Amino acid sequence: MIEFQIKHFKDFSVDELYKVLHLRADVFVVEQDSAYLDVDFKDQKSLHIVGYVKNELVAYARIFKSKDCYDLASIGRVVVAKKYRKYDYGNQLVSFSIKSIEKKFNEFDIHISAQLYLKKFYESHGFMAVGEEYLEDTIPHIAMEIKK
Repeated sequence: MIEFQIKHFKDFSVDELYKVLHLRADVFVVEQDSAYLDVDFKDQKSLHIVGYVKNELVAYARIFKSKDCYDLASIGRVVVAKKYRKYDYGNQLVSFSIKSIEKKFNEFDIHISAQLYLKKFYESHGFMAVGEEYLEDTIPHIAMEIKK
């Protein structure tokens, strides 16, 4: 069973932050073979959703209030460690992130920049595509939003 926590950037220990950055790099840079600068100075503005199974970091996302990243509140860097993807943690992570935006920011309209192959996954959470496909860091993406 996964347990989620919400953290401010300043509340991470060095070890915790290292584990987050390692997970993000392992998936977004190595697994997806995309050389891009993950450390973008937006972490300091966001709240961080960390998911642990038996003290092991297995899932992560960051959330922003409106205007801190996009015009709407947003979710980004959604990631689950490869060996844990079969346990539905991705669905739980996105649901928890949406609820956290509503609770922490009192905002209900949410924007994401989704990798195109995950379009149906995000649609299952209420997101709808807006605009055309585009390349971001050599990977096809599409903007998606929830408007309540």
